[in-house]
Amino acid sequence: MKHAYLILAHNEFVILERLIQSIDDERNDIYIHFDGKLENYPVFQPLHAGLFILTERIDVRWGDISVVKAEYALFEAACQSGRYSYYHLLSGVDMPLKSQDYIHRFFVENKRKEFIGYYQGDMTTEIDRKVRRWHLFPEHFKDTLGGLSIGRKVLRAGWIRMQFLLRIRRNKDVNFKKGTQWLSISSELVGYLLQQQEEVMRIYSHTFCSDEIFVQTICWNSPFRDRIYNINDEGRGCLRMIGWKDNRLEEWQDRDFEKLMSSDALFARKFGGKHIGVVNRILNEIVK
Repeated sequence: MKHAYLILAHNEFVILERLIQSIDDERNDIYIHFDGKLENYPVFQPLHAGLFILTERIDVRWGDISVVKAEYALFEAACQSGRYSYYHLLSGVDMPLKSQDYIHRFFVENKRKEFIGYYQGDMTTEIDRKVRRWHLFPEHFKDTLGGLSIGRKVLRAGWIRMQFLLRIRRNKDVNFKKGTQWLSISSELVGYLLQQQEEVMRIYSHTFCSDEIFVQTICWNSPFRDRIYNINDEGRGCLRMIGWKDNRLEEWQDRDFEKLMSSDALFARKFGGKHIGVVNRILNEIVK
């Protein structure tokens, strides 16, 4: 069966172009959500894969539930257009590290597995702050597009502080898990996520970084837990190499090419136009 590639894009379109070229295969359909803040976005014409651009675009804000809404928009669009064996959620600055023959063969060999990364450290404090408290003005976590007034910043911080002092907690009965939002999951799990959409919006409204929590939590607390590919290694669990260094996400460079290509991961992020050389080398390697 076909695969659906679901892409959240907002910048670095030279990387997005290479990404589309790398997955341009008749066994794939590509769905792209361009951030609603964009006035213009590029037009791509793959030769083999189907391409669907979401017309109803969401103003995606970092850390806000709008990220989750955009993901759901992609899942819904793909499910309405066709049925796929796997759905791969990528950002527009990702690249595959293997050929499409390799990737399709891998998922045939590992069918019914769910490729979701689970964070391995102690997340008690983080979970308590992010999803057990009410956050004000969540669309302005990064203070973009004018940001918040000083008064609102003080109000937001004060409200969080008050909840800690008064021991106000929400979602107390939910067993939360977290990990990277980028994943590859089966059609059955996508269908299950869509069934949970209304509940997800209720639980995660006015929370922080729910895009890194909601899928992990739903899967962990469902029969799909037994299908998780690897629960002990976040990177192997989602088949992705992500360029974290000192708690910051850095771009892969040309010097990282051998490291990337020799890994067991199927995808990597993030890449940028400043280091387009490594992207071109990866593209040439996997489509030759």
